[in-house]
Amino acid sequence: MFFLPLFDENSTSSRPIVVWMLMAACIVVFFWQQSLDDVPARLALYQLGFVPTIVFQGDTLPTKLILVPAWTTIITSMFLHGGWLHLGGNMLYLWIFGDNVEDAMGRIRFILFYLLCGVAAALAQAAINPSSSIPMVGASGGIAGVLGAYLVLHPKAAVRCLMVIIVFFRFINLPAWLVLGGWIGLQFAAAPQAFQGTGGGVAYMAHIGGFVAGVALIPFFKKPHVSLFDRGQPPKKWSGQPISFSEVKQEARKRFERSTQQPARSSIPPSNQKQPKGPWG
Repeated sequence: MFFLPLFDENSTSSRPIVVWMLMAACIVVFFWQQSLDDVPARLALYQLGFVPTIVFQGDTLPTKLILVPAWTTIITSMFLHGGWLHLGGNMLYLWIFGDNVEDAMGRIRFILFYLLCGVAAALAQAAINPSSSIPMVGASGGIAGVLGAYLVLHPKAAVRCLMVIIVFFRFINLPAWLVLGGWIGLQFAAAPQAFQGTGGGVAYMAHIGGFVAGVALIPFFKKPHVSLFDRGQPPKKWSGQPISFSEVKQEARKRFERSTQQPARSSIPPSNQKQPKGPWG
């Protein structure tokens, strides 16, 4: 049995422009990767992916193959992906949870937060084997930070999930603390594989490092008036009862319409109240 989150029932006060831009960048870069022949595509992973032995051990590619300084690959690697499932899973989680985190921070702070979490994720993975020559690629480190921030901001939010039991499936609502807590729990459970070199290509320590960074950074990056742990908010409605497929389609349509139309302003303080500003506005 496993759960696949599809979307949350948690409105925002602004359009998630940065989330859309990050998704677009990852998708465009992935299609560029797909356009390459086999050898250039593999080479691009070493040129733009984060290779610990190059960054920390002083190893280098042949001069004519170097595209960017080695230290910048910790950023460029966040826009590369290893396959369709890798890209699709990352974009799904960023789409579901990224809008509320961006809304809680503002666009500039969210960009910085996302990149810092990606850096923390890469360093956490590299720490277990700094001499590794395997390229690290993917947005999952930054997205793991987004998940950690969302858990701290909205643990009670309802998340619509697809529950699969062998060949049977149901749509149900679950609280964010269960969905995201379960996800990070699985990463910790699988982490020993990373130390043993049997992780199957999954950077579990990067997921943990990004998630922990997100939890630690959100109090400093959120807007001053935004509360943590849904404090001061009305109780969220969620239920483990099955939901029909027609209801799921209807909710997905409503979510898309909300994201493209004039955003709701219910979470904005009344105009007669002075809203505090953070250092980034």
